Amino acid sequence: MRVLGVDPGITRCGIGVVDGAPGRPLTLVHVDVVRTPADAEIGDRLVVQADAIAWAIDTYRPDVVAVERVFSQHNVRTVMGTAQVAGLAIVAATRAGLPVVLHTPSEVKAAVTGSGTADKAQVGAMVTRLLRLSQLPKPADASDALALAICHVWRGSAQRKRTEAVAAVAAGAARSAARARITR
Repeated sequence: MRVLGVDPGITRCGIGVVDGAPGRPLTLVHVDVVRTPADAEIGDRLVVQADAIAWAIDTYRPDVVAVERVFSQHNVRTVMGTAQVAGLAIVAATRAGLPVVLHTPSEVKAAVTGSGTADKAQVGAMVTRLLRLSQLPKPADASDALALAICHVWRGSAQRKRTEAVAAVAAGAARSAARARITR
């Protein structure tokens, strides 16, 4: 499975692409941090981020796009920019016909480090180890985007299997109910 992880941010947006499957070694395909100047117009900044995300999707052809779920922060200005770029990632993936998944920061931390309260240094160290890199991806937005992709490689398969199992049970129940109506 190839996953494109997006750590949304209007000033710095991390984009990471990872190949992998549960129980198999992970492979780094691409990582980048797209920056926009704080003094640029908001529309111009969003266009830069949207174009970078669309380019990564077109270039690396992921199977799924994993985006960090925006959570409430005390700094409303920061959360607004993060939410705007997360929306861009969701739209770009949807336009490309790709499924989109959202993972919370604590889900990502738990998947990568084993602790939902890990700090950025711990996440970065584990991303470096899991992808067998010679050095830590910098800045932290790069590590965070890769961590999102890793989280989905590992958790996405389980989520997909659970969804398929629930759908199969529901389909079986519907068939049984239909047969019961026919035999009456």
